[in-house]
Amino acid sequence: MSKDAVEALSLNAITKRFGELTANDEVSLAVNVGEIVALLGENGAGKTTLMNILFGHYTADSGTVRVFGDTLPSGNSRAALDAGVGMVHQHFTLADNLTVQENITLGVHSLLKPSLGRAAAKTRIAALSKKFHLAVSPDARVGTLSVGERQRVEILKALYRDVRILILDEPTAVLTPQETDDLFATLRLAIAEGLSIIFISHKLHEVMAIADRVVVLRHGKMAGGVNTNDTDKNALAEMMMGTEATPPKVSPAKPDAPLLALRNVTTADVGSVPGLKSVSLALKGGQIVGLAGVSGNGQAAMADVVGGLLNPNEGQVILGSKTVQKWTPRIAVQSGIARIPEDRHKTGTIADFDLVENAILERYKSPAFSNGGWLNWRKSRAFADGIIDKYDVRCLGSEPPIRQLSGGNMQKLILGRVLEADPQIILANQPVRGLDIGAVNYVHSQLLAARARGAAVLLISEDLDEVMALSDVIHVIADGRLSPEFKRGEMTPAQLGLWMAGQGFEMDVANAS
Repeated sequence: MSKDAVEALSLNAITKRFGELTANDEVSLAVNVGEIVALLGENGAGKTTLMNILFGHYTADSGTVRVFGDTLPSGNSRAALDAGVGMVHQHFTLADNLTVQENITLGVHSLLKPSLGRAAAKTRIAALSKKFHLAVSPDARVGTLSVGERQRVEILKALYRDVRILILDEPTAVLTPQETDDLFATLRLAIAEGLSIIFISHKLHEVMAIADRVVVLRHGKMAGGVNTNDTDKNALAEMMMGTEATPPKVSPAKPDAPLLALRNVTTADVGSVPGLKSVSLALKGGQIVGLAGVSGNGQAAMADVVGGLLNPNEGQVILGSKTVQKWTPRIAVQSGIARIPEDRHKTGTIADFDLVENAILERYKSPAFSNGGWLNWRKSRAFADGIIDKYDVRCLGSEPPIRQLSGGNMQKLILGRVLEADPQIILANQPVRGLDIGAVNYVHSQLLAARARGAAVLLISEDLDEVMALSDVIHVIADGRLSPEFKRGEMTPAQLGLWMAGQGFEMDVANAS
């Protein structure tokens, strides 16, 4: 570290307990001006708690937070904002019904006089957009924006408030590789301007690409720190987990007959988001089908059709050998289809329900948990406790509401709920989003185990590496169209990238004509 380095932030001996759980145990961390420090750790290691203390959402039991030499009052978000601390959460905090400009200026300008300074605000937003390469229209309604554009708005919100320290929580979790490259270019511009950044991520190759230093938490304690120039991904993974991280081996598949098929399925577009365009797909027992594509190209419609949430406008859903006449979520569940939803908050859990209620959410009427219309709470609790233990869900038992869990631990409970039901068909939509490398390897091993026992798996992921590593066959979806089937190893990432950009479809049409 340079002798001329100026300290922007220091967290000193931070301790935070929730009942019997010690989330942070005398954690100390410093960040210099113009530096990107990556904060790593397994799910439940205490990263989010530490950042919430820094941002003033939580009050530390002991320890201090200093920003540019001044001690911040504990548990005061306004004081953190005034000191120049900003945070972009993993799950965006934007109002869909407001414009970009309204979202950015919300809380800065008076709601009683919304026109006050509107022109000046627009000019400043445009200047920040240009300076930091964050292209987005101030007049656009946030609800119409892509995921990448929404993130630009979140960053602009922080920059508009003249933040000097920016916390980014899993900023690339829902971004495409191109959007990630754009984000990193913006971050490099920001640190050149003197901004300090804390970068929370589970993607170690991205950490190595963007961070100057890495700090690792394990079980709420400091496990170590290192300059990225002096380490590698494997060493970081071992520091996080306390052991070497080994991905599961993928043996050749032995596919059986299709358990579910779509035949020439078409669904309606939703606004600017395309529906399916005459899509045919077969999910065979003993096989993982990977669906790759840039976000917003029909993946949501595909998941909704397979999960019973959406009936085709045209075409057929075929379950086994029978064409389905009426397709609903309940019939899908009863037919042995289990889903890992894309959005764990919106469609995967009920925030105020406890872990037991969420664990049986989709199967509470099954004989496993009910009898004569009465829930068997003993069996339900045993099921939830089994998931907590087996999937290492870091929590204070099964009674608290699930909203108290970190995103990664919430995802683990959903995964356990799905996989422990031994489903015939698994809809795995972004199954490892927000999970640490150890949990990722475990989930992948469980999906492979389901395949080995004869289940069909549809893996929808924006992570091309994940799709290529696990899938026996791969389809690319672009603008609602489905590519031909590609066998494992048949296509390079660059070739799949052409299909993801739509170029493969054009070549396919040209060759067919």
